[in-house]
Amino acid sequence: MSPVVKIYALFLGSALLMFGGGLQGLLLSVRGAEEHFSLLALGLIGTGWSVGFVAGSITVPMLVQRVGHIRAFSIMAAIGTVTILLNLVWINDIGWIVLRAFSGFCFAGAAMIVESWLNEVADNRSRGTIFSIYVTINMAASTFGQLAMSVTGVTGYIPFVIGAISFICAILPSALTSTPQPRPLSSARLDVMLLYKTSPLAVIASFACGMANGTFGTLAPVYGYAQGLDAAGIAYLFSVTAVVGAIAQIPFGRLSDKIDRRLVMIFLSGVAMAVGFLAVVTNPGPGIWMYILFGFYGFSAYPLYAIAVAHANDFAKDGDFAKVAGGMLLILGVGLAIGPIIASWVMNTLAPVGLFIVTATFHGALAVTAFLRMKVRPVRDEKGRVRFRAMNAEKGVSPGTVGLDPRSEEGQENIARTAPKPVMPKPDAVKPEEPDVQIGT
Repeated sequence: MSPVVKIYALFLGSALLMFGGGLQGLLLSVRGAEEHFSLLALGLIGTGWSVGFVAGSITVPMLVQRVGHIRAFSIMAAIGTVTILLNLVWINDIGWIVLRAFSGFCFAGAAMIVESWLNEVADNRSRGTIFSIYVTINMAASTFGQLAMSVTGVTGYIPFVIGAISFICAILPSALTSTPQPRPLSSARLDVMLLYKTSPLAVIASFACGMANGTFGTLAPVYGYAQGLDAAGIAYLFSVTAVVGAIAQIPFGRLSDKIDRRLVMIFLSGVAMAVGFLAVVTNPGPGIWMYILFGFYGFSAYPLYAIAVAHANDFAKDGDFAKVAGGMLLILGVGLAIGPIIASWVMNTLAPVGLFIVTATFHGALAVTAFLRMKVRPVRDEKGRVRFRAMNAEKGVSPGTVGLDPRSEEGQENIARTAPKPVMPKPDAVKPEEPDVQIGT
């Protein structure tokens, strides 16, 4: 049976979870603005998600070891359901900050559980295909969740209930599957110092992407609301950004496989910086110009993290891949947590368009750093380069993703476990008349 067919339940459960997550993330920002939450509180809601995500990445493996993958995934879905319903019952800025941390915990745990399960089912020939399908399904489901807000609106209880239904239904596919659950989860080890020694640019890139994308993902809906967009307009706006960003990953990733990845990073971060400056200068209101700017932001900003990961992997030693990737995720999570706090202060001090001052600043810093690093370190030759893989740089990544790459230590163990054992040739029978003859090996 095809591995993709065997794990359809995982894909479906993950899609339902991401649908609810896409709806919830956009809903809280817009509904919070309608409830007149302060910009600082709205920024801290995004920070709470990142803090919970990091906490989940650290603690969920122990839960999986205790109760198994299926029960652990059910717990994560249940936490997500309870959290979004409490968002409806307890409409309070402090309460939403705390609850958002539980949401981050839920998604970190669910991602690690699903990704480790995928790694168990996949073999080395199908791992890349399965991972691509998994990322595509998650991006599509999250986008559909955001679009759902254009139908449900943000007032009343309907959007919260729909999100809760999506979360609780995510339990059903994995609970009903006949596919055996894998062995206990092995999390990626975090080693920031090793990452810095491997590639200083990777540290700057991870932090810059986290700061910019965390800011944009949390507070751009607030900016759209301040500019007069309704719920449907904000949902369409973010859908354009997500779709364009997903489409842009493959061509720029392939280009980075052929030329110096830092050139691609300089171009993309330069375009993202230009988009930020144009937004600050023009301060666009509802209309085609805002959609164009947001589309170009997704086009330039969303592929950056995946290219930075590939660049770090180019210089990683054999056996250090998991540690380097874990360090990238940790730095990204720190940026995702800090970015909304700084941006909320800038937006409150200057104007809502101050959001793009923050994104432009960090993208500009990344472009300058990549240019300077080109003067210090030569490009890795083709034989030592790692093939690009698309990744989500805003939400949904976890240390469990590391196990999906055959260069990780977990992947190497799978190779040894799944590889056919060599058949040793039977030694020739020793002739009675030649007892002293030794068989060559």
